[in-house]
Amino acid sequence: MSENILTILIFSPLVALVMVLLLPSNLKKAYPWISLVVTGIQLLIACSIILQGGDIIQTGVNVENQFQLIEKHPWLQISMGAFGNFSINYFVGMDGLNSSMMLLSSIILFIAAISAFEIKTKTKGFHALFLLLNTSINGCFLALDFFLFYLFFEFMLLPMYFLIGIWGGVRREYASIKFFIYTLAGSVLILIVMIGLYTSVIDPTATAVKTGLAQNIQEVTDSQRIQVQEMLLNGTLSSEDYVRTFDMISMMDAKNYIPNSVFFKGNLNSFFGENARLIAFLLLVIGLAIKLPAVPVHTWLPDAHVEAPTCISVVLAGILLKIGGYGILRIPYSIFPEGAIHFAWWLGLGGVIAIVYAAFVALGTHNLKKMIAYSSISHMGFVLLGIASLTAEGVNGAIYQMFSHGIISGMLFLVAGVLYYRTKDLEIEHYKGISSKMPIYSALVTIAFFASLGLPGFSGFIAELFVFLGAFQSHEVNNLLPAWMAITATLGLILGAAYYLWTLQRMFLGNFWSRNESKIFSDVTSRELAMLIPLAVISLILGIFPKLLLDLFEPSVAYFVDFIQETGKQNLEIIFQANN
Repeated sequence: MSENILTILIFSPLVALVMVLLLPSNLKKAYPWISLVVTGIQLLIACSIILQGGDIIQTGVNVENQFQLIEKHPWLQISMGAFGNFSINYFVGMDGLNSSMMLLSSIILFIAAISAFEIKTKTKGFHALFLLLNTSINGCFLALDFFLFYLFFEFMLLPMYFLIGIWGGVRREYASIKFFIYTLAGSVLILIVMIGLYTSVIDPTATAVKTGLAQNIQEVTDSQRIQVQEMLLNGTLSSEDYVRTFDMISMMDAKNYIPNSVFFKGNLNSFFGENARLIAFLLLVIGLAIKLPAVPVHTWLPDAHVEAPTCISVVLAGILLKIGGYGILRIPYSIFPEGAIHFAWWLGLGGVIAIVYAAFVALGTHNLKKMIAYSSISHMGFVLLGIASLTAEGVNGAIYQMFSHGIISGMLFLVAGVLYYRTKDLEIEHYKGISSKMPIYSALVTIAFFASLGLPGFSGFIAELFVFLGAFQSHEVNNLLPAWMAITATLGLILGAAYYLWTLQRMFLGNFWSRNESKIFSDVTSRELAMLIPLAVISLILGIFPKLLLDLFEPSVAYFVDFIQETGKQNLEIIFQANN
């Protein structure tokens, strides 16, 4: 396997983007095929990585040599005099926390590329933006340098803004602006913490070279790194020799923090009566929760989904929301583990509120796409609840839920798109008895609905089961979440069954009637089957054989939970002692 396989996976869409831009308009029929081919190549690469490395997935998390397929190269190095040295690396790698997300993004982007054949206007611009979005998504999942992650995170704003604002529905401008403002606000919060971390953390490997302990980075030994960390702590390391870094792995080690810097764990610095590290944790979680999205910063999502073209709704629900959940695990939880423990109760409560509140709203929603959007918010509440539990079962369930929901929500928005493509109307009350006109379509909708409501045999059931197990056990294992949160969250299952079954009864059963009777209610085409059947099969397989997916991340999750709990408790004790 190529040493640069992750770089190829991330940046191959940019090569395709150049091809799309260079092709003349009289060859516009080639644009969707270029997107389809490059996403197909990415899917093959992702599957080959998983199949060839699935048995040796390393724990990763906070140990660099436990990541797979690492690519780490100096990108920008500037001497800042007495302030030390400015350093940014191109640093990507794979462990259990992002391997399943990388596979999910490859699957959903390939399906979205098939769906994008429906776009008939301004196709060059659409596919150029789609390919740019593709690179940004994969870059977010695989970046291990905070600056690189932030760069990809920000780049997603531009293509999504135009993809919704130009090719969306009647209120597309409003939806795209709302999406942009919400996400940008979250990005600003993340940027504030990122700058603070950069001023607080050094790279012990690069600093060892700078101080002359080694000739180059490849020669630096573990003992030399420890020596640099000891020099930093006792004040014998000159500030001019600091090599400050955005390396997230370095940020997870408290020994790399400059004494008396803003995020040094023994520092007395506080804001609004809280320690700076705890404030930073909250800012990061809020910034990433907007992308998840969590209640109450969720209102951009229903508008974006209703107005977005089908293929973009598939990408938005299937992948972009997962960047929020994955980012919470990779950044605030791993870098500020004390915050994960200190605010666990509130995060769990946020998850429960999202589960129940969004389910109630979905029950009263009249637009099919908006109902599915609120269902997504409710299901992402399970992710937040599982993460907050800080148990192996809960975090495993959260990651499983992200993958499962990515597959199922992609299918849900596709079936909504099938109907919208024919009638341009998604009001639930405008249809009845569709099954008599579109039997195959109705069967696929039924499968998607039952998979989403957590019917045993589908992946959603496994995900929610693990989340509930983790939330119920949290009180006994680590005393972070009370049992009533898990009990209350079960209301989301009942409400989920209610709004899906009620929609099924209203739209698909009984004698046929439609406000759009003049439209042609043709059954699904072969292209639509090619999108829907693979997603249904994946959800079914993972519901019957969950070990296929769990094996990708279970070792990393077990290590992650132990690391967060042990380090978080130690840091909290130091913080409270320092502030007392």
